[in-house]
Amino acid sequence: MDLLKVAESRYTTKAYDPSKKIPEDQFQRLLEVLRLAPSSINIQPWHYFIADHPAAKQRIAKALVGKYGYNAPKVLDSSHTILLCTHTDITDEHLNHLLERDDANGRFKDHAAKEAQRDSRTGYVQYYRSEKGDIQRWAENQTFIALGQMLLAAGIEGIDATPIGGFNEEILNQELQLAEKGLIPSVLLTFGYRSESDFNAKLPKSRLKAEDIFTKL
Repeated sequence: MDLLKVAESRYTTKAYDPSKKIPEDQFQRLLEVLRLAPSSINIQPWHYFIADHPAAKQRIAKALVGKYGYNAPKVLDSSHTILLCTHTDITDEHLNHLLERDDANGRFKDHAAKEAQRDSRTGYVQYYRSEKGDIQRWAENQTFIALGQMLLAAGIEGIDATPIGGFNEEILNQELQLAEKGLIPSVLLTFGYRSESDFNAKLPKSRLKAEDIFTKL
């Protein structure tokens, strides 16, 4: 596997072939990659809604109306769609759940090490909540790290993908009761196989030159 070739060949798919479905075992591999995504202090501030059948995709597509209507076919024709959500705040319950999971996975040599992790993680959360005043932005940044990992993983697996940021947040909130769950909708990610009518597949990749974005210190 040549990682550079994957980066050169993957692109944002604009139209999917609705007759093609990702094999379930392969999609489960992608979900495991998503579960293993890195995040700052391993905070994992996310929850994912998976739509893998027409009725589920219709629920997501309800939010793709008006100025976002052009995105609806991507969801409806995809093999699978994931809504990536972010916790609106990092609660004590979430922190305790993380800590106990760390403990169950054998990350602490003793009780003192466990308490040190508790204090460290809590300190970072308080810093972003109180001093920086942007804990939701910090948390959502972690979700976008997971998004990037999934885009690369899909390319490696030979699966087409599309990140979608254009949707009606309020409709998704109402449809999935996100606010009651302490979540905000961050981004949609569709998967499948490109349609022959996908114009973007035929266009050359365009990126800024290296000298435009890299400065060697």
